[in-house]
Amino acid sequence: MEWILLLIAGIFETGWAVGLKYSDGLTKFYPMVFTVVTLILSMYLLERALRTLPVGTAYAVWTGIGIIGTTILGIFLFNESMNVTRIFFIGLIAVGIGGLKLVSA
Repeated sequence: MEWILLLIAGIFETGWAVGLKYSDGLTKFYPMVFTVVTLILSMYLLERALRTLPVGTAYAVWTGIGIIGTTILGIFLFNESMNVTRIFFIGLIAVGIGGLKLVSA
């Protein structure tokens, strides 16, 4: 269950990171509300997962999910580059997340 909470926390982390971009320095009301709500949800779910998972593992996985999600959304929403090298290194982060899950089971 804690891994599912951590996954959802990472998805919400992606949400608040992208929300920051849309909020234009927290000056646009609805994007700012979205950013704050997803930030709170992300932190709450991370805290719940930390009750049983090691902090180093959970934090690495949480940020890794956020990195992957934010990068993918950046490519599609903000026309950020999608070159082979970038995708390769994002893949390495995904492999690292999987590895941490395997050794923490």
